[in-house]
Amino acid sequence: MRISDVIEEFIKDMLKDTENGFIEIQRNELAEHFNCVPSQINYVIATRFNPSQGYYVESKRGGGGHIKISKVKITKGNYLMHIINNIGETLTANEADIFISNLLSYQMIQEVEAKLLKVATSDKVLTVPQNIKDTLRANIFKNMLINLV
Repeated sequence: MRISDVIEEFIKDMLKDTENGFIEIQRNELAEHFNCVPSQINYVIATRFNPSQGYYVESKRGGGGHIKISKVKITKGNYLMHIINNIGETLTANEADIFISNLLSYQMIQEVEAKLLKVATSDKVLTVPQNIKDTLRANIFKNMLINLV
């Protein structure tokens, strides 16, 4: 297992054990625990604990870098609205794939729905100029999710 995977699992285990739905950690203390640099902790948090994966992260500078991580309460409607609200104006094909994968892993959609979302937002279907493709993809994806809520 890579150090990033170990850190991710450690943080997820901490979140499972909490009663209040969030954890507060010190970046430097966690880096010391895993014998790595604080930027490794930043990398794990930025790539594996972001809104598209169902987490809210608050970060405060100074004092070792205090970080608060909370998991979104996962109900189908709540999670879908969380994604819709965090998409923004544009969405790349890769970002759409990540959202779809997360929806499947949380069992918020079925395989058939995932395939439809993937096809509707693929570059093969969106035969428009590149400068508007990601905007169109975001609008299609959001509207499809709204209909699943």
